[in-house]
Amino acid sequence: MESFGFEKLLEIVRRLFEKVEHIEEMLQDLKPKDPQENELLTIQEAAEFLKVTVPALYTKVSRQEIPVSKPGKRLYFNKTDLKKWITASRKKTIMEIRKEAEERMKMLNKHKNFI
Repeated sequence: MESFGFEKLLEIVRRLFEKVEHIEEMLQDLKPKDPQENELLTIQEAAEFLKVTVPALYTKVSRQEIPVSKPGKRLYFNKTDLKKWITASRKKTIMEIRKEAEERMKMLNKHKNFI
């Protein structure tokens, strides 16, 4: 195993978190799929699913804030992509942020003791 100095610790921790996120995404893809998960929704159906108005959804599309397909003149929304989009914009709770900070501090302290 390669030895590293304290100055590289933050970069190494960042890489570890990226790898964990990637593994989590891969595990999500392995979950059994509901046949209706990948269904395509019209703009009206997507607005109902997201509980927003059609004009609000058009605004999100025009700002490129939401995943959408546009073969020709119609807009289609993949239900799975919409769920991922909603989940990706989730805000962490104070408790989750504190827990992450404590875990990072523990890692830093372990590294200090290791050196």
